[in-house]
Amino acid sequence: MAKSTLTRAVKLTGTDVPEGKRRTLTAGPITAMFDNGALRYIRYRGAEVLRGIAYLVRDKNWGTYAPAIENLKIRQGKDGFFISYSATTKDKSQGLHYTAKIEASAKGTLNFTVTGTPTTDFLTNRTGFTILHPLNGVVGEPVEIVHTDGKKKKGRFPKIISPGQPVFEIRSLKHEVVPGVTATVLMEGNKFEMEDHRNWMDASYKTYVCSLLDPWPYTLKKGAPFTQSITVTIEGKPTAKKSAKAGSGITVDVGRIKGMIPAIGVGVPMSEARHALAKVDLIAAMEPNHLVCQIDGRNGGQREAAAAFRELRERTGALSFLEIVLPAKKPAAEEVAAIAREIRAADYKPDAIVITQMHDLKSFQPNTPRPWGPTYEEMAAAVRKEFPGVTLGGGMLSFFTELNRKPAPKGVFDFITHTVCPIVHAADDISVMETLESLPSIIASTRNMIGKDTPYLLGPSSIPCRDNPYGAAVAANPDNARVCLSDMDPRQRGLFAAAWNIGLLSAFAKGGLDAVSLGAVTGAQGAIYRKADHAQPWFDGAKAEVYPTYHVLAGLSAASGNRRLDAVSSAPSTVAALAHKSPDGTELWLANLTPEAQKVKLSGLKGAAEIHRLSDGNFQKLANDPDFLSGKGEAVKKLSSVELGPYGVVRIRTA
Repeated sequence: MAKSTLTRAVKLTGTDVPEGKRRTLTAGPITAMFDNGALRYIRYRGAEVLRGIAYLVRDKNWGTYAPAIENLKIRQGKDGFFISYSATTKDKSQGLHYTAKIEASAKGTLNFTVTGTPTTDFLTNRTGFTILHPLNGVVGEPVEIVHTDGKKKKGRFPKIISPGQPVFEIRSLKHEVVPGVTATVLMEGNKFEMEDHRNWMDASYKTYVCSLLDPWPYTLKKGAPFTQSITVTIEGKPTAKKSAKAGSGITVDVGRIKGMIPAIGVGVPMSEARHALAKVDLIAAMEPNHLVCQIDGRNGGQREAAAAFRELRERTGALSFLEIVLPAKKPAAEEVAAIAREIRAADYKPDAIVITQMHDLKSFQPNTPRPWGPTYEEMAAAVRKEFPGVTLGGGMLSFFTELNRKPAPKGVFDFITHTVCPIVHAADDISVMETLESLPSIIASTRNMIGKDTPYLLGPSSIPCRDNPYGAAVAANPDNARVCLSDMDPRQRGLFAAAWNIGLLSAFAKGGLDAVSLGAVTGAQGAIYRKADHAQPWFDGAKAEVYPTYHVLAGLSAASGNRRLDAVSSAPSTVAALAHKSPDGTELWLANLTPEAQKVKLSGLKGAAEIHRLSDGNFQKLANDPDFLSGKGEAVKKLSSVELGPYGVVRIRTA
């Protein structure tokens, strides 16, 4: 295949498919970003009021239609703004047309009204508004609720992540934005309820139309119009003065020893076992602490996969953790014994095992009946019988959501695990980076569940998802675009993933996890390039060996178990920081989580430094040279600041 052009977009995000244009509008002290029919970042005097308001149309499988917007009109006035447009959502079997109007006033009000009309009978799981409250200044804080029956109630936004809906039958929500300023969100046209969006790694509380307690999917009748409206009213004046540090730039301060760097590993899906062996030298050079392998009892080829896992363990020197998925057709003792026979025949001896069953790969509402399947206790007993003395883990191979809804009983397992995925509900670049804000809540909620002494591991996680708990399969992505719940995301090949992974590792290291596994060695979630069934712009036809995220794994795997240094970023949603102490000195990693260049002032680092940069300027070298970090970096006699390009990553070493 002929090599395609290496564009800047491919360097950053792995694809030339552009995102939609965004525009920030003002209404006196109110600002809002208009993005493909939705509003984002609604702020009052710079303070975030809402993370977003969007009108979403979903199909019977929870897929979200991309609206075709027409007749868009935007009027920015002196004291406010007005937007109107029409949109059509459809597939081969059904369609819906709607008109929208958005109006904001400097007096402190914003209204978003939509009237929809199905052009056919329209089967949907949910059609209407979603309102996102941000996390900063909101987690655990008071909220005044007016229910659909008119009754008022005082409550709080959950601090520990709620496994179910914390509020039902909502008409309005009122909370304090900053001291002295309140915002009331009035929802009309249907009933609304709230879910704790942090379950899915979203950085928000989501209030949405209709109820998950009602039957779904439901049918919107052809030709029958329906209207919904959201009105935000902001009142009061700020009582606190602005911080003197505002606008002073981004700083990162490296301080004292504060914990350890988790053991850092990488996944080896069962389907990638053969491909991994073909790239074993690159895996060995990465020096992962552990490889997370998997045998799915529903699939054939178990002995062959186990033999590959044995060889990978021998040739890389990494520990081998094995996930076992039971088919849940027979008692756990029988199914574990059958898999164990295949593993023993391959002479494969895993260092740790995580046991689960197929039904726990899917999502269930809290307290709803599940299909029959073995219990945690039955699965654990079966593994301990077949693999005496092995370190045994439980939890979920799916997202934190499912662990939160079905916690593992205490005392049954030696450690607890789950995964995360940033493209469950939204897949645009901004939303994916925002998911990092949810990680402190996920960590605190897991610790609240399992206790402070139980070892806590993060299973293989990446921007692409491993599996889809909410549908029959992962979403297709034939156009190399940004698609929710797809197992192929182009950003995994770009600088974007390298930066996101630094943010992920930084959060979980600060959260005190024992081990973190990133993505996979090869494949769509991989760090090492291989020819695949899907197109990989530029990489196909080039002499590329690895993606930028390989260097993050290679650079930080060696730090597994090192003493972590406190590295505090003044703008953690913009620049992530992670530092540790090694026998050779201090090492600081910084990642720019935005598409704009950033300058960072540094403190706490002494003496001369060596800098290695992952940037769009040296992207081709990063892809062609797996040993990039072993080469000579940029020498600096005295380091006071550093510049980061779009989604750029730097490693700084001082003696």
